[in-house]
Amino acid sequence: MSSTEETRTADTGTTAGRPPLRAAIVGTGAVAHLHAQAIAEDPRVELVAVSNRGESRRTEFADRYDVPGRYATHTDLLAAEHVDLVVLCTPPDLHRQQTLDAYAAGAHVLCEKPPALSLAELDAMQAAADAAGRAFAIVFQQRTGTAAAHVRHLLDSGALGRPLLAQCQTLWHRGDDYYGVDWRGTWDGEGGGTTLGHGIHQLDLLAHLLGDWAEVDARLWRVARDIEMEDVSTAVVRFANGVVAQAVSSVLSPRQTSVVRVDCERATVEVEHLYGHAGPDWRITPAPGVGEDEVASWAFPADDEPSGHTPLVRAVVDALWDGTPMPDLVTHARRPLELVTAIYASATYGRPVTHADLDDDERFRTSLVADVTDVRPA
Repeated sequence: MSSTEETRTADTGTTAGRPPLRAAIVGTGAVAHLHAQAIAEDPRVELVAVSNRGESRRTEFADRYDVPGRYATHTDLLAAEHVDLVVLCTPPDLHRQQTLDAYAAGAHVLCEKPPALSLAELDAMQAAADAAGRAFAIVFQQRTGTAAAHVRHLLDSGALGRPLLAQCQTLWHRGDDYYGVDWRGTWDGEGGGTTLGHGIHQLDLLAHLLGDWAEVDARLWRVARDIEMEDVSTAVVRFANGVVAQAVSSVLSPRQTSVVRVDCERATVEVEHLYGHAGPDWRITPAPGVGEDEVASWAFPADDEPSGHTPLVRAVVDALWDGTPMPDLVTHARRPLELVTAIYASATYGRPVTHADLDDDERFRTSLVADVTDVRPA
């Protein structure tokens, strides 16, 4: 039996006498509950501290999950507690400094999306992680789930033939009450509109399946919401492998849906869901003439785990527990942010952009503030 097997039983996640990893959550909003629940399910990690400036919200959250350490700020928390992992569930404009502070305290970081408000911020966070010898993991939970892993294997192996065409739709609805929070709807608070705040999830899943992008031709629109940024974006993305994809993000869509579809030479593979997917949300449609035996070889695994924070947090804990590199489920933070940045840059330039454009223009390396076409009725 290997040393890892002696320490941890893979099927049960038991610690075999080894003390659990110590985790802290910074920010106690809605998404923090998903992390707390995922941590509670894994005996290899223990939630020992939380921070939130609001005393009532901090106390309510800590009481619910029986967390002993309770602090007003992340700096108070880091000064008082030794933690192995800091989970950032705060607004994106706070991520950079909180990440740097966590690394200075010797902790690893798991950061909610969007991880940063610019490529420059993200690069600084990664550089700090590298200098400290600590992990920088990011939350794009749409990558997780057994069905998504199966589809990625089919695409990578060539089982479905060459991918040719793709669609990526994030059609959500956010009303005026959603933008009533003071930091939402502003460039300073959110860093971007629906493309960064919502569409990035499906864009990330698309890139997780297809790889690096090569060119983006996009437009940003402010159709109905009284905000600084876009409430709709449209883009055509050409990937390095030749796939041409159409991407739409919206907060104006009463029938909400999230769709990723890839048309390949031998089949169409697609998923339609809202905020999370499982096996039944995926389907593969064979091209004419494809035989039944070949179609059967594409079948989804019988043991289905949905996408979500639980498998993502487990993947982070696996790597920390075993001392192995973080898996690609929680790395490649730059690729989706590059893709989103390219959408904002293309809309501002009024032309297609490539990686070279982002490298050459300091404006879009340091900010996503972009030109938005306002088409609201007078």
